[in-house]
Amino acid sequence: MKFLGASLLLGTRMSSSPCMAFVSPKSLYLRTPALVNLKSTMVEDVDTTTPLSTPRLIEEEHLQSYISQEVNAASASASRSYLDDGFVFGLNGSGLERPKGKGASVVVEGDALETTPQQVGIVSATFAGHAFFAVDAIHSLLSQTDGNVAMTSMLTLATISSSWILADFGSGVLHWSVDNYGNGRTPVMGNIIAAFQGHHSAPWTITYRGFCNNVWKLCIPFGVPTVAAISHVAGPENPIVSLFFVVFCFAEIMSQELHKWSHMTRKEVPEFVNTLQNLGISIDRISHAQHHMAPYDGNYCIVSGLCNEQLDKSGFFRWMEHQVYKMNGIESNSWKLDPELRERTLRGEYKLRN
Repeated sequence: MKFLGASLLLGTRMSSSPCMAFVSPKSLYLRTPALVNLKSTMVEDVDTTTPLSTPRLIEEEHLQSYISQEVNAASASASRSYLDDGFVFGLNGSGLERPKGKGASVVVEGDALETTPQQVGIVSATFAGHAFFAVDAIHSLLSQTDGNVAMTSMLTLATISSSWILADFGSGVLHWSVDNYGNGRTPVMGNIIAAFQGHHSAPWTITYRGFCNNVWKLCIPFGVPTVAAISHVAGPENPIVSLFFVVFCFAEIMSQELHKWSHMTRKEVPEFVNTLQNLGISIDRISHAQHHMAPYDGNYCIVSGLCNEQLDKSGFFRWMEHQVYKMNGIESNSWKLDPELRERTLRGEYKLRN
């Protein structure tokens, strides 16, 4: 109570003092006009003829300044959102806490772990469309080989294999781009960006998602319209091109499920998943775990992971980040998490250190 009375007196003295030269600008800014007009019996009981000492004024100013700074810092932290420009998941002070253990944490507003009929419909329609274009392409290829089944099978397998490998590279480029650039407000890709970046603060959440809930977002950029457009441009005389991109788009969508399996133990997945990982067809647990080490600067490929070693050793993604920075001055999120990485990249030292 005495402190309140003294504070009110300080406001009154500051407003009525004829000499303002000894009052700091910060004190003038922090003074609340309404406070000066308050009347209190506690103020009346104080001897207003006794001037406050200079040390006391300085102490009060420091207190006011400290409170103001704390309030501003708290407000800034509370207002952070994955929708904000410059927001970095994993950066200290991001406002997101990594849950302990293997708990789930949905960080994107409007997202949920439950599979909806809409998600099932989108995924089912997408894969049905992909199957149609794949069968049509193989049938056209069979016609071009005059019904030679062996030749058609060989060409089909070669196309699928090469597409799967390129899809791994493509998943790395996509993963790198959405991890490092954009936010939840980015047109078309906003939901995917928020989901990938939020995954760093809650990596186990993906294991709680059902199949359709997990992959449906990727059906938007890699769905039937994309495959139909490519097939139309390629024309019926190029069925291998159509088949190649059907497999490519299918693999990009499936990359999220392959990614999910890499976060699950051997006992938590069907045995065929372990076989696919052992054969190098699907991204394995150990190599992907290396990606989840800040600043999240490597091992971006999540289909098979076959391209990761070469891309990281060559410094491909650091080179890409340097080119982006040269063009528009935008820094990757990895740079923001690791200033040393930024300096090395700007010097042209692109190779990723182990």
